[in-house]
Amino acid sequence: MKRVVITGIGGITALGHDWPTIAARLREGRNAVRRMPEWDYFDALNGRLGCPVDDFKVPSWPRQKTRSMGRVSQLAVAASEHALRDAGLLDEVSIRDGRMGVAYGSSGGSVAPIRVIGRMLETGSMQGVTATSYIQMMAHTTAVNVGVFFGLQGRIIPTSSACTSGSQAIGYGYEAIQQGKQTLMLCGGSEELSGPGAAVFDTLFATSTRNDEPQLTPRPFDRARDGLVVGEGAVTLVLEEYEHARARGATIHAEIVGFACNSDGAHITQPSAGTMAVAMRLALADANLPPSAIGYVSAHGTATDRGDVAESHATHDVLGPQVPVSAMKSYVGHTLGACGALESWWAIEMMRAGRFAPTLNLDQPDPDCAELDHITGSERTIATDCVMNNNFAFGGINTSLIFRACD
Repeated sequence: MKRVVITGIGGITALGHDWPTIAARLREGRNAVRRMPEWDYFDALNGRLGCPVDDFKVPSWPRQKTRSMGRVSQLAVAASEHALRDAGLLDEVSIRDGRMGVAYGSSGGSVAPIRVIGRMLETGSMQGVTATSYIQMMAHTTAVNVGVFFGLQGRIIPTSSACTSGSQAIGYGYEAIQQGKQTLMLCGGSEELSGPGAAVFDTLFATSTRNDEPQLTPRPFDRARDGLVVGEGAVTLVLEEYEHARARGATIHAEIVGFACNSDGAHITQPSAGTMAVAMRLALADANLPPSAIGYVSAHGTATDRGDVAESHATHDVLGPQVPVSAMKSYVGHTLGACGALESWWAIEMMRAGRFAPTLNLDQPDPDCAELDHITGSERTIATDCVMNNNFAFGGINTSLIFRACD
């Protein structure tokens, strides 16, 4: 089995597009949540908060390469461009010979073409329906747009699995290299913010309605939490076979040593602590590590009622009450298909720096949640060479990734 390392990272997030900027914003202890006047059009929407990437501008790419992209793919390609540049591979011809594949996901495609298709169904008018409408709205739009934009001829693995899209992409890319099927993989997740995206959770009474207090929500694991806030962004990791990375003198950010994915097999929207715990144990077994090796857990931490309770009990059962935990959704909201990649990136960077950001707005842990060592208030210095990132999605999909520092 091959060793798999991360040699490039790029992201577009509401806190910034590079780690120094993001780290500074994390230390400020303020989230990027704001009220969305753009959603005033939706009369019955209860939660009117979002976490948009307001400063993203589409680069000056050739038009023939952008026609097939909605915003979700634009974010994915931009993040991938940053990641390839970070890895020193952006202009490397050899990545286009089939050795590099793509594993990428989002909850779905872009909303704009869905609107015109809906109008067609409602009125019979095809105004606005174009040759690229389907390409922009299809579930695997991010994976194929990333592959086509960079001319990659390896395998394409679309991971449209809601909140585990990004983490599944990293895990499946890891397995493809580990098993010798690919030498490099471009892996990540992306999501664009939309009113319909927020409405999905609003109808489940799962969105925060602190519409006049955006800085005080979301509140993962807090007894006063009232739901999630939807965000957007994209993060891409360049995964590479270890010996190949060493041979070309690449900078190695971290090594992926464990991955697991399973499903509850019980309910579409209600999580199960038991199978969450199984996923964590399987990841530890894959990494050949004891629970005590994990020095920090990046929690899924959606700030939903049952989700936080189930996750806390699963984490406690596997890793005990002493493991340091924090939830990055308290800063940028729930980026859905992007969160698994975004939270993996931030966990790796915090491990490398030895400084871990706290969960915002966690003042009083919910007594229904299991006891954990929540990082609150200010960042904590932790010397560890192993971190875990957990994500859970509709359909009972559970993922766990383990990253280790690599010399």
